Amino acid sequence: MMHDVPDDGADEIPVGRRMVRARSEVGLSLSERLAAHFYRLTWRTPLHSFRLRGRYPLKLLAVPDDAIAGDAEVGEVLIAGQFFRRGEVADADAGSVSRADLSTGLTDYIHSFAWLRDLAAAGDRAMTQPTAEAMMRHWLSAHAEKVTEPAWRPDLWGLRILAWATHAPMILSSNDLVYRSSVLNTLARGARHIDQSADRAPQGLPRIAAWAGIVAAGLLIAGGDPRKTFGEAGLMKALTTGISADGGVVCRTPETQLDAVLLLSQLLRVYDARNAPPPAFLTDTLARAVRALLGATLGDGGLSSWQGGTPIAAEHVQRVVAASGIRARPLRQARDWGYQRLQAGSTVVVTDSAPPPIARVAGGGCASTLSFELSDGANRVIVNCGGGNAGGAFLSRALADGLRTTAAHSTLTLADSNSTALLSDGTLGRGVGEVTLDRQELEGSSRIEATHDGYARRHGLLHKRTLALSGDGRELHGEDVLLPVGKRRKPMTAAFSVRFHLAPGIEATQTADGLGVLLRIDRGPLWQFRCRGAKLTIDDSVWIDGDGRPLATQQLVVSAEAPPGGASVAWTLRRAG
Repeated sequence: MMHDVPDDGADEIPVGRRMVRARSEVGLSLSERLAAHFYRLTWRTPLHSFRLRGRYPLKLLAVPDDAIAGDAEVGEVLIAGQFFRRGEVADADAGSVSRADLSTGLTDYIHSFAWLRDLAAAGDRAMTQPTAEAMMRHWLSAHAEKVTEPAWRPDLWGLRILAWATHAPMILSSNDLVYRSSVLNTLARGARHIDQSADRAPQGLPRIAAWAGIVAAGLLIAGGDPRKTFGEAGLMKALTTGISADGGVVCRTPETQLDAVLLLSQLLRVYDARNAPPPAFLTDTLARAVRALLGATLGDGGLSSWQGGTPIAAEHVQRVVAASGIRARPLRQARDWGYQRLQAGSTVVVTDSAPPPIARVAGGGCASTLSFELSDGANRVIVNCGGGNAGGAFLSRALADGLRTTAAHSTLTLADSNSTALLSDGTLGRGVGEVTLDRQELEGSSRIEATHDGYARRHGLLHKRTLALSGDGRELHGEDVLLPVGKRRKPMTAAFSVRFHLAPGIEATQTADGLGVLLRIDRGPLWQFRCRGAKLTIDDSVWIDGDGRPLATQQLVVSAEAPPGGASVAWTLRRAG
């Protein structure tokens, strides 16, 4: 059943200037990392083993429906003997559950048992049960009694409990009573493990997943009412710290937002299976999360590419939103999550108008402040390269690191540097600490003025970007300005570039005067780009698709120099067709 979410004023655009400051906390301190390391070492102690003891459940109290169908083609590959994710392959045998050389994405896919969804989509139970049971036996043999990472990571246990419960008919239909008992006992031990460790999972989706597993175990294992009450209290806290007031995940990645919506939708299926009413905070958070998710989609219905995420296709986004049961309009202004959405006619613009996420919640974060993406109907026109966290076999480490840079986004770079520093451990360092934002709506047109201080400390300049979308959506006027701030120790001229990465398939032809480019979209409209006050060139670029594959494309690069007093570049994107 779909539930309509009223606008209730949550999407009203405030008039005037507001300020967004980066939170003062950064990454985990050395003492926090050491404490986490020593805590994980306690998992191997007799004390922790004692904590995992308890009654063996004889059965699950219910079997929830799966929120969405899996990928049948991936399931068929698994039946043939291989795990497959984003070009990376691993044999579906005893070795795969213990390999340390797999990417984080494939490792999590295997240990979370997300593959059960894809396997179930590949055929009936007679076809899929042998593969599911064989992999279950491999995993139990390697990890049921040995409490180590990554297999016993709290978030993976939360996801695993939901996966095992949802696909219980496929993994618990064996006549082997010893095997069935091992599955149920291990599930109960895993629930006791995350009873103790859920709050030590990283803030954001990992912690939410761990607490969701506790709630699910409380609903599905006999005598679980105290655990359910405990789990709901922990889940409410995890949602409060992991999802912003406007519904966006704190890591600010739309792809993770999609995973969060699916996770919460799946947890609601557990409540449905037990005919138990879900708590109001859960349904309210899901409604806000769906609106925020839709706000980060482009005209083709797929996700825009932010904070290392990929442009997940519209079909999958639609299935996840349908599974949530929420029907809502896209959020135009996510004040806390940080994305602004401009929409008129067939044009959609999504822009990053906030500081990057803090290191504590976002490994692999990107220096993307004030970049934007633009689509015309189902055609993407201006994009970010995206995909820094895609993993898989298609991306080298060097390319993944490059995809996180400011230059990999459609925004301004000064002195060939990043607006926020990228650290070697995948986190973000100093840079943008404050963004001022002024948004105006007038007769269908939208105008945003936003300024960030990412270059202020190093170069004594602020970056101010103005985006104005006409009421019919046929023109986007922009201006990038570098404004002097404070006293520069050594006033000097600095080179800067404003990049506009083009979506694959767009043919770019420079005009004779060198100040414009015609953008031809295959079977789509013609767009014109014009600029003044700088040099315009067309260079090579790359775009990471929803499967994590790099596709060759081009970028428009507007280059100039900024003297100590600052500089400005004005540009226009106009729909000609």
